[in-house]
Amino acid sequence: MIPLLRHGKPDGQPRRLTLEILRHNPADPASVPHLQAYEIEEAEGMTLFIALNEIRAQQDPSLMFDFVCRAGICGSCAMLVNGRPGLACRTLTRDLGERITLAPLPVFELIGDLSVNTGKWMRGTSERLQTWIHNDTETDLDAFETRMEPATAEAIYELDRCIECGCCIAGCGTVQMRERFVGAVGLNKIARFRLDPRDTRSDEDFYELIGDDDGVFGCMSLVGCHDVCPKQLPLQTQIAFLRRKMALQGMR
Repeated sequence: MIPLLRHGKPDGQPRRLTLEILRHNPADPASVPHLQAYEIEEAEGMTLFIALNEIRAQQDPSLMFDFVCRAGICGSCAMLVNGRPGLACRTLTRDLGERITLAPLPVFELIGDLSVNTGKWMRGTSERLQTWIHNDTETDLDAFETRMEPATAEAIYELDRCIECGCCIAGCGTVQMRERFVGAVGLNKIARFRLDPRDTRSDEDFYELIGDDDGVFGCMSLVGCHDVCPKQLPLQTQIAFLRRKMALQGMR
């Protein structure tokens, strides 16, 4: 008996995939956004990252997209896959139909085709939220190596798994309406530093950073960030926790 492959291929022949990619180079005045279709033969275990590299190597060297690690760690290859944010290196083509639409993440500055400048947005947010350890009472570097309870360290590590891929921002309805909203990635950073016992900032200091509609009170709890996070971070849980803490702080 010949095993059935996904999407109805009883003869065991590989599928022919059509990737429709949104092309646009903002540096070229003559460039107009358009969908361009490429056909490739699906291979066993193929990811979108592999498919895109095959297209660029064999069909169109001008195709722009980003990658570094190929292991879902760097976050560089985030894009819209059939309208949903995801990582190209972690998305198997066998889980998709024979026609796949790819587009760059919204919100971020477009470099070209599927490549966007998430780093510029992330750096601006980090500087705005001051996402580094504040410890005004200690000047000795040894103070940053003090003992920490294992449960606290594990909680901090859980939030530190964020790879700043931008998927949560691309899937956020509030960001589409409020340009200065810090998004789940920004709120996750604040949650991380509130947990860190080495950070001496007070609740009032954190309230100044995110206690408004551009911060924790702007979130509409649509859970888009939670649904699309490739690291499956508890983003909505952290946002709800921060909202309660900030609400209490605001009533003082």
